[in-house]
Amino acid sequence: MKSVSPTVQVLRTVTEYTRYYGLPAPAHPLLTVIDLTYFRTAPPVTGPVVAQLYIVLFKRGVKGSLHYGRQNYDFQEGVLLFIGPDQVVTGSADEDASTLSGWLLVFHPNLLAKYPLGQKITRYDFFAYAVHEALHISAHEESLLESVLRSIQLEYEQPIDAFSQDMLVAQLEVLLGYANRFYHRQFLTRRSVEHDLLSRFEALLTTHFAPDTATALPTVQQFADALHVSPAYLSDMLRTLTGHTVQQHLHHQLIEKAKRLLLGTSLTVSETAFQLGFEYPPYFSRLFKRKTGFSPSAFRFSAQ
Repeated sequence: MKSVSPTVQVLRTVTEYTRYYGLPAPAHPLLTVIDLTYFRTAPPVTGPVVAQLYIVLFKRGVKGSLHYGRQNYDFQEGVLLFIGPDQVVTGSADEDASTLSGWLLVFHPNLLAKYPLGQKITRYDFFAYAVHEALHISAHEESLLESVLRSIQLEYEQPIDAFSQDMLVAQLEVLLGYANRFYHRQFLTRRSVEHDLLSRFEALLTTHFAPDTATALPTVQQFADALHVSPAYLSDMLRTLTGHTVQQHLHHQLIEKAKRLLLGTSLTVSETAFQLGFEYPPYFSRLFKRKTGFSPSAFRFSAQ
């Protein structure tokens, strides 16, 4: 394997990906399946790499780390990781792959282009998660996923015909459907971790919307950055535990503070909007009416 300079290497096709990592050439131009035991004797390639591809990686038994998203992740435990197109991945020079096992599935977005999955996959937020939000799967879940992967591999190894792409995409949809189910299960079963994140999110909300403070309008990204998770992960976690996304929580707190200002101060509607961080008061008025059924002025009058 070749050494890699600090310059980011862009890999545009499945063939470029396999060639760069010294893997067997793909049997299909838009998809490949790799047994990770292949890497036990291969020198690591540390990147950084940007692949314009979808990558599903199940790794166990490796000592070392991978830098992806927001931090380094220790892969000594078996986890499933999803990497979307154009995300930067950097390997670890200290990786020990002597006991590595698992599998790697790489496919090009063009594989899905003419199928409903091509649109649906953009709604699978786990392809946008930071790596420390990888999926931890049970032995039973691992068995289910590997049975689907075996079906994908069997089809992948068949000579390409008019039905090959249909079969591959159908089985990919099953694999991703299971992954989506298991991710939402993880939010429920790892409650101690997620409830700690929820508590910290609520503390940030309280601080941001404290009385007598004037701040810029909060963003989902701002809260995700403060909690060191991705916006997609934070919204999915909150939706599972509370039934509401980050944006819905922000709007609720924003409207509650607006009500306090309208009823407890002599600020005009425009001054209230500026106090809440709105640059344009009409936008505040529209949001307030959409959430409460009243314009800010009508709400103030109704409470008199």
